[in-house]
Amino acid sequence: MTDKRSLLKDKKRIVIKIGSSSLTHAGTGNLNLSKMEKLVRMLTDLRNQGRDVVLVSSGAIAVGIKTLGLTERPGSQPVKQACAAVGQARLMMVYQKLFAEYNQVPAQVLITKYTMIDNVSRYNAANTFNELLKLGVIPIVNENDTVATDEIEFGDNDTLSAIVAALIQADLLILLSDIDGLYTDDPHGHPDAEFIEQVDVIGEDLVRMAKGSASSVGTGGMATKISAARIATDAGADMVIANARDVGIVNDILNGMRAGTLFLAHKNKNFYLIDYLQES
Repeated sequence: MTDKRSLLKDKKRIVIKIGSSSLTHAGTGNLNLSKMEKLVRMLTDLRNQGRDVVLVSSGAIAVGIKTLGLTERPGSQPVKQACAAVGQARLMMVYQKLFAEYNQVPAQVLITKYTMIDNVSRYNAANTFNELLKLGVIPIVNENDTVATDEIEFGDNDTLSAIVAALIQADLLILLSDIDGLYTDDPHGHPDAEFIEQVDVIGEDLVRMAKGSASSVGTGGMATKISAARIATDAGADMVIANARDVGIVNDILNGMRAGTLFLAHKNKNFYLIDYLQES
């Protein structure tokens, strides 16, 4: 029987998502530059191996909050959008400087739900991604929080990263979070919760098991990760949830090591991306 983990070594088109809580220091809310530097170096090295790499990066609102001197995440949409506008520019400036150290070209791609729902916009977005990857560029994706509204927002980058993976026909999605993977219950409140190493099929019992976010910085919890897994695996991509404590875990995953929870792809011949978008 083939070890499913060993097959991850052969993945050629990879989407990696990292959350706000993984990019910032918990005590201060400032960017964790050493972690970002390691992430950028690792992504560049994956690109140097000939793999296509897309980074879905949270953090714009969190960075904006800190830059503007706010003490907590704002509740009103206009303030959140102002934070996103300030934070996105600063976040990309940091990524640009770090990637330049390794002679790697990044690109910023900001997406709204409307981009994916509209047939022409979705087609154009896919073409843009494919052209960037063909040119050896690493796209850095985020939701366009500056203009998104409640009606047209994804709301979390777990879902966005799965949609991007489906759009560009990636063969692997890695969600870097503040948890080791999927458990039978929330391990923060239930120390007896059991770790689930591999998920072959996403059933209703698994959906019910998922809990909300334990992070005060991010917006996605385990429920959004299960939803992302459903999209990614139906689209034909394997997905791994892993802990971003050390972003080098991505290399462990791609070397076939047993890191995180692996959701196995099961290509759905009836998969149509817009169906998922209209459901959410």
